[in-house]
Amino acid sequence: MTKSLSISASPHIRSQVTTPNIMFDVAIAMIPASAYGVYQFGIKAALVLFVTVISCVLSEFVYQSLMGKPVTVSDGSALVTGMILGLNMPPTISLWIPFLGGIFAIIVVKQLFGGIGQNFMNPALAARCFLLISFAGEMTTFTYHDTVVSPTPLAALKAGQSVDLTAMFIGKIPGSMGEVSVIALLIGAVYMLVRKVITLRIPAAYLITFALFVFIFGRQDLSYVLAHLCGGGIIFGAFFMATDYSSSPITSKGQILFGILLGILTGLFRLFGGSAEGVSYAIIISNLFVPLIEKISFPIPFGKERR
Repeated sequence: MTKSLSISASPHIRSQVTTPNIMFDVAIAMIPASAYGVYQFGIKAALVLFVTVISCVLSEFVYQSLMGKPVTVSDGSALVTGMILGLNMPPTISLWIPFLGGIFAIIVVKQLFGGIGQNFMNPALAARCFLLISFAGEMTTFTYHDTVVSPTPLAALKAGQSVDLTAMFIGKIPGSMGEVSVIALLIGAVYMLVRKVITLRIPAAYLITFALFVFIFGRQDLSYVLAHLCGGGIIFGAFFMATDYSSSPITSKGQILFGILLGILTGLFRLFGGSAEGVSYAIIISNLFVPLIEKISFPIPFGKERR
């Protein structure tokens, strides 16, 4: 006796996970780093974070309203962009600069390319690079204990000076809010992994490749490699920015290739470039290679041959 087949339109696999669920999980994961940044740098840091979030949410609301598009600020994506941008800012920066960055991130990088899911690079990082180019002085001035202007550990490392690994891991160092405390960032990363918002493929490939690059081409010293891993925005970038759904590969093999490319570029920028950092530029440049990475890593359907 032949059983009848039930035919339905795709998608055939459904999930209860929604965009707001994912975005608010990412926002929750950034709370430890945000809280530590405010604790470390005071009310000024809280104001910077508040300004970037408000700027991103308002920019999305106003643009979509004026263009007659559905208003999607409730999905949480503008909130996440604002938090990432704020955590990438020096805590003492003039507030109009991060406000301008939020407008650039949402309107220029996100909305002009079609909105959520259509942007070809991470909006917050694109805005940060825009601000670095436009306002290099304010974007690279870091203070510690309110009045002491001091170089970041990566700048000291590049100058051949010694650094305190324990202070870097805990967060007792100058820098942007999202890069100072490795502990706070790892707490958020574990939360996202447990919630299955991200996988380890991109962060692991990124960090392992970068560590090997620094060990081979930098210095064959474990403390030196660990300082590079704890310094700057590499932990923040690996778990919170490189894993952005819209601007990273969807295939497992592609994600690993993406992470390897990120590690190589970050190593090149840090060791051989003029800046002590390099994570932001490495991620947005790698975002441009995502279509090519997906083309060469996409699985071949059964019965087909790769062209």
